[in-house]
Amino acid sequence: MDRRSLIKHAGIAGVLAAGVAPAVHAQATVRWRLASSFPKSLDTLMGGAETFAKGVRAMSGGKFEISVHAAGEIMPALGVVDGVQNATVEIAHTAPYYFFGKDETFALGTAIPFGLNSRQLTAWMQEGNGGKLMREFYAKYNIINFQGGNTGAQMGGWFRKEIKTLKDLKGLKFRIAGFAGRIMERMGVVPQNLPGGEVYTALEKGTIDAAEWVGPYDDQKLGFQKVAPFYYYPGFWEGSAQIDFFVNQKAWDALPAEYKAIVEAASAQAHIEVQARYDARNPAALKQLVSAGAKLRPFSNDIMNAAFKISQTIYQETSAKNATFGKIYADLAKFRAEQNLWFRFTESTFDRFMQAQKL
Repeated sequence: MDRRSLIKHAGIAGVLAAGVAPAVHAQATVRWRLASSFPKSLDTLMGGAETFAKGVRAMSGGKFEISVHAAGEIMPALGVVDGVQNATVEIAHTAPYYFFGKDETFALGTAIPFGLNSRQLTAWMQEGNGGKLMREFYAKYNIINFQGGNTGAQMGGWFRKEIKTLKDLKGLKFRIAGFAGRIMERMGVVPQNLPGGEVYTALEKGTIDAAEWVGPYDDQKLGFQKVAPFYYYPGFWEGSAQIDFFVNQKAWDALPAEYKAIVEAASAQAHIEVQARYDARNPAALKQLVSAGAKLRPFSNDIMNAAFKISQTIYQETSAKNATFGKIYADLAKFRAEQNLWFRFTESTFDRFMQAQKL
C-alpha cells in the first residue's frame, strides 16, 4: 500500500502507528475557518471539530491550519450551510438535518424517525449507497461532505409534566425539528426549532414545555433537569444521529492531493471519537441525573406505535413531492430492512441477553 492510500484509509492513529508522515514539506500553507453549529459547552460535538483540526495540523506538519469557531462566533448555528455554500467559510461541522427546511433530503444525512442505528448508518454511508447519494445531493449546494461523528441512539427529551397518553401531547410546545417535528405535530405537539445554546433559556422562561437534545452527558451540561424533571426514552426520531463536515467544493478542489487525504483521515478519526465519547460518558451522566432528581420514563407503546404509523405516511407523502428525497429514502429503507434482519439474529439477541444479566 502506498503512503497516500495509507493516509486515506488508516486515519490518524494508523498513520502515526505506522510511522508514516505525509510529504507535505513543499506544499503551500493553507488556512481555513471552520464554523460549528454547536456551543463550546458541548465538548463531545465541539470536540469532534477540534480533533479534526488538530489531526489536519499534525499530519500536514503545521502547514494546513483550521481554526475552529463555536456557534455564533462567525455566524449563527443554523447559518453554516449558507456560509459554506457562499464560501464565507471553507468548512462547517453540523448536523445536516438542521437544514430540513431547505430540503427534506438533508434529514437523511443525520437521522430520520425509526431510521438506522449508528452502525447501520455508518455502513449505509460507507459501504451502501448512502455516501454516494448524499454527495450527489450536497453538490447542489457547492458542498462535499465527510462523516464527523455520531451520537448513537438518543434520549426522548425533558418534559415539565408526565406524558402518559397521546392526549398529554396536545398543545405541548416541544423543541424538536425535522421529520420528528412533523410527526409530533400530527400528534398535537407544537414543534419548535432551536439551536442547542438557546434551549435551556427557552425552557426556563416557559417559552417551550419540553425539549430534546442528545443524551445524558450533553443534557447534564445544558442543565435541562433543573427546569423539566421528566426524562423520556427512547428518542425514536434519532436511533442514531450523524454529524458531518461540510466543505466548500471550490476550497476542496483547490487542495493538493496530500491535503485531501489528510482531511479524509482526520474526519474518519473524528467520526469514531465522537461516538466513543458518548458511549463512554453517557452511563455515569445518567446515574448522576437520576441521583439529582431526574425521573426516567419510557414513551408508552401507544405513543410509539402512533408515531411509527405517522412517520410511514409522511415518508410516502414526502417522496411523492420530492423526487430526490424519495430516491434516497427508498435506498435507505431497503438497507434498513436487510440490516434489521441481520441484527435481529445477532446484535439484538446478544444485547437483550446481556442487559438482563446482573453484572
